[in-house]
Amino acid sequence: MIDTTPHIRTALRVCGAMLVAGWVGFAVHALVAGGDDTGALFSSWLYDVILAGAGSVCLSRGILVRRERAAWLALGGGLLLWTCGEIYYTVAFGTADVVPIPSLADAGYLGLYPAAYVAMVLLLRSRIVAFPRSLWLDGVIAATAVAALAVALAFGPIVAASTDADGLAVATNLAYPVADLVLLGAVVVAFALTGWRPGLAWILLGAGLAALAVSDGFYLLQSSQETYVEGGILDAGWPLCALLLAAAAWTRPAPARPTAMTGMRMAAVPSVAAVIAVGLLTYDHFRPILTAAALLTAVTLLAVVIRMALSFRANHKLLEAARSEALTDVLTGLGNRRRLMAHLVSAAAVAPPRGRVRLLVLFDLDGFKAYNDAFGHPAGDSLLARLGSRLGAVAAPYGTAYRLGGDEFCVVVECEDRLADVVPAAAANALAESGDGFRITASRGTVMMPTEASTSAAALQMADHRMYANKSGARTSAGAQSRDVLISALRERRPDLHDHVTDLAQTALEVARELGMDAERCDEVARAAELHDTGKVAIPDAILGKPGPLDAEEWDFMRRHTIIGERIISAAPALVPVAALVRSSHERWDGQGYPDQLRGEHIPLGARVIAVCDAFEAMLADRPYRAPMSSEEALVELRRCAGTQFDARVVAAFEAARARVGAAV
Repeated sequence: MIDTTPHIRTALRVCGAMLVAGWVGFAVHALVAGGDDTGALFSSWLYDVILAGAGSVCLSRGILVRRERAAWLALGGGLLLWTCGEIYYTVAFGTADVVPIPSLADAGYLGLYPAAYVAMVLLLRSRIVAFPRSLWLDGVIAATAVAALAVALAFGPIVAASTDADGLAVATNLAYPVADLVLLGAVVVAFALTGWRPGLAWILLGAGLAALAVSDGFYLLQSSQETYVEGGILDAGWPLCALLLAAAAWTRPAPARPTAMTGMRMAAVPSVAAVIAVGLLTYDHFRPILTAAALLTAVTLLAVVIRMALSFRANHKLLEAARSEALTDVLTGLGNRRRLMAHLVSAAAVAPPRGRVRLLVLFDLDGFKAYNDAFGHPAGDSLLARLGSRLGAVAAPYGTAYRLGGDEFCVVVECEDRLADVVPAAAANALAESGDGFRITASRGTVMMPTEASTSAAALQMADHRMYANKSGARTSAGAQSRDVLISALRERRPDLHDHVTDLAQTALEVARELGMDAERCDEVARAAELHDTGKVAIPDAILGKPGPLDAEEWDFMRRHTIIGERIISAAPALVPVAALVRSSHERWDGQGYPDQLRGEHIPLGARVIAVCDAFEAMLADRPYRAPMSSEEALVELRRCAGTQFDARVVAAFEAARARVGAAV
C-alpha cells in the first residue's frame, strides 16, 4: 500500500474490506436469485454503493498523495460519473419496461472513458522510464490484434441486431465496445512499455478494464439477442471493475527498470499477433467479418512487418558492432591480431604491382615497461593510445596499423620501392616519445610479402626474429657496456663461470619466450641470468671454493650475494630492471628463499625463470662433494620441487622449451 499515516491505512483497509464483502454478497445474490425482482436492494442500491465507494477510494488516493495526483483524481472522477449514471438509471428507469437510448444514464456511463484515457496517459508518463520504438510497436501490434478479434467476434451480432434501431441508438450501443477497445489498447501498450513485466498495479488496472470490456461486450450481445436479465451474474462484472481500479490506486507501483527484452521474448508478441491476424483472414474466407475487423487485421500485419524490419536492423547493428569489437583493439582503436591475420592472408596471396613493395613491419616498444612501472598503468594506457593514434596516421596513406597486445604494434603497408625504408622508419618515429625521466623508442622487424614470406605465419615469425635482433642490437650503449664490464669482471674472478652464465642466459631466454613474455622482458631475463652471480665477487674464495657443505655462518655470508649483486648492477641506470631480477633470483615459491622471503606470485616472473634454469644447470655440474646428475634425473628433481621450491608453471615452460629447441636447452 502507498505510504500514509497509520489511521488512514486502517480506514482504507476497513473500507476496502467492506466493499469487497458487499461485492461478494452481490455476486452470491446474483447467482442464487438470478435476477429476481425481490433483490432490488442488491441489484440496484448495493450495486450503486459499491461503485460510489470505489470511486471515493480512487479520489482519496489523489487527495492524500501528491504523486500521480492528477491521474487518480481523473479516474476517481470518472468512476463517480459512472456512479451518477447508475443512480439516475435506478431512480428514473428502475421500474420502467422500456429504457430510452441514449439517456442521461448513458452520459454518466460514457463519462468514465475520457477520464480513464487521461488517467492512463498520465500514469504512462509517470511510471514508464523509456518509450522505445520497438516496445511501442509491440503494444500497437497486441492492441490491434485484440481489437480485430473483438470486432470480428462481437461487433457483427451487435450491428446486425441494431439495424432496426435509429442511428443515435446504434451509435450509443457501439460507443461502449469501441471505448472499451481503446482503453484495453492503452493497457496493452502500457504492458508492452514495461517489457511485459507490468507489476501488480498495472495488472490490477488491466484486469479492471478487461472486466469492464467483457461485461459491456456480453451485455450488448445478450441485449441484441434479448437474453439479458438485470440483476444476474453478469452485473457483478461492473462493480468488480470498479473494485480492481480502486485497489490499483493504492497499490505501490513497481520500481522503474529497463524495458528492453531479449531472446525469444522479443518474438512472442509479434508471433502471436500474426497468428491471430492470419486466423481472422482465414475465417473471413469462409464467413465474412466486418470491414473494421479486416482493416484492424491488416494494420496488425503491417505493424508486425515493421517490427520485424526494426528487429532485423537492430540485430544487424549489433552484429556489426560485435564484429568490429572482435577485430579492434579497444585501447587504441587500431585493428587487433585477429584483423591482422585476416589481412596477412590476402597480402601473402597476391604480389604487389611492379615497382611497389608490400611490407609487414613489427614493432616492440623499448623503455615502455620502465615507464609503466614509474608512472602507473593509467599513464601507460594513455601513452599507448597516443602512440597508436600517431602510428595509424602515419600508416594511413600506405596501409593499416595494428596493435597486437601489450606494447607490440604492427603495420602492413604497400609503397613504392624507393620508400621501402622511409615508411618503416617514419612508423618507428611515430612510436617514439621522451620526457623528463623516460625515453620510449621502437625496435622493428621488416618483411617483404610475398617475396620473403608467402604465408602469414612465416611472415610474422620472420618479422619477430628480425625485430628481436634489432632490439638486442639497439640496447643502450651504457647498458651494454656496463653489462660487458661486469661479465668481464666475473670472468677474471671466476673463469669457470663464463660458460655457465652463457648457457644459463640462453636457457632462460627460451623459457621466457615459452611463457609469452614480450621481447623487452625476455632480454631483461637473459641479462639477469648472465649477471645473477655478480654479487659473488664479494664472497671470499674460501667460501666459494669450499669442498664440503657450508656451515650456518658461511651460508649467512653467501646469502648476501644477491643483495650485493643488485647494488653493483643497479649502479648502471640502464640495468636497474635487471638488478631487481638478480636480487630475487634465489627466492623460493614457498617463501623459504632469500633475501626477502618472497612467496608465490610476489616473486618477479623473470626471477622465477632464472631460479629454475640455475638449479637445473647446478644439478648437471660436477661438485667436489657430489657427482653430477643426468638431465633426466635433474628434470625429475625439478618436477618434485615444483610448487614448493619452484613455480610449477615455470617448470612446465622449461620442459616445453627443451622439447621445442632440443636438448641444447
